Amino acid sequence: MTRILLVTPDKANFSELSAEIEKQGASVSWAASGSQALGTLAETAVDLVLTDETLGDMSGLEFVGRLVATNPMINCAAVSSLSPGAYHEATEGLGILMQLPPCPGAVDGQRLIAHLNQVMGLTGPTNN
Repeated sequence: MTRILLVTPDKANFSELSAEIEKQGASVSWAASGSQALGTLAETAVDLVLTDETLGDMSGLEFVGRLVATNPMINCAAVSSLSPGAYHEATEGLGILMQLPPCPGAVDGQRLIAHLNQVMGLTGPTNN
């Protein structure tokens, strides 16, 4: 089973997304801050970490920077309201799997799981 850690101080921001992720067969766990997530990840393995844009104790991108400094192979996705170009500049070198919009919904959850499955080798390109 795919394990996903959602990092947000407000679970309502990810309510539709988390419901879709669970519908797709993945398990969801939660952390309310960047510090809490870093502590959880030091003790628990997950397949993907998805961070909100602001976490209260740090920005989502700052959290990803800290996380990849200790675990460079972890799959991350981040919510960001930056334009695609500004996002690319801000995240270059962090290896973030994908950018999600603020308050991502069910369609974003479907895209995220499909992309994660492809990266993890659980599905491949379709052959017609």
